[in-house]
Amino acid sequence: MPNRRLPTLAEAAEILARRRTRPARRPAPPAGRSLAPLLKTLDERFGQGPAALQARWPEIVGIELARRTEPVRLSPRRGDGPGVLEIRVAGPSATLVQHRSAEILERVNLFLGAETAGRLRVVQGPLRLRPASAPAQIAIRRRPPPLDAAVEAELSRDASPARTERLRKALVALGRSVHRNHPPTP
Repeated sequence: MPNRRLPTLAEAAEILARRRTRPARRPAPPAGRSLAPLLKTLDERFGQGPAALQARWPEIVGIELARRTEPVRLSPRRGDGPGVLEIRVAGPSATLVQHRSAEILERVNLFLGAETAGRLRVVQGPLRLRPASAPAQIAIRRRPPPLDAAVEAELSRDASPARTERLRKALVALGRSVHRNHPPTP
């Protein structure tokens, strides 16, 4: 390939001025702008559905029921009437859920809006596995308050005749546990 000289800035500007180029295409408008009115009308017509319920289910029905149930489907309203909420229930808890159906419907309607769900359909079956990030009842272990200094001194004095240090520590720990769970009555 022969050694070719690059054009200078002035020559490059002249070349570009002579050539006709297509104008740059405008980018497409954001999809959210045109979908927002449609989504709003669909939300007004059919409600938020079970996805909104699943995210906040323990808050709506309580932790005990949330462990045994999960919302599956929220059938749309027909005309002016309310829809049907379908709940999957694990095992024999279906009877408990059936008895508390009025309370569950009241709480769901409070969350989604009045008259969203009018009936509750209970389906027995295995629950989906909840992700690790799902809120669960977390047992918080709290450090027990310290015992009175006189009680600690008495425990140490009573455990001092023990043969080994390990046995002495175990006896002191046992004494602390007994004093915390069953404090002496005056």
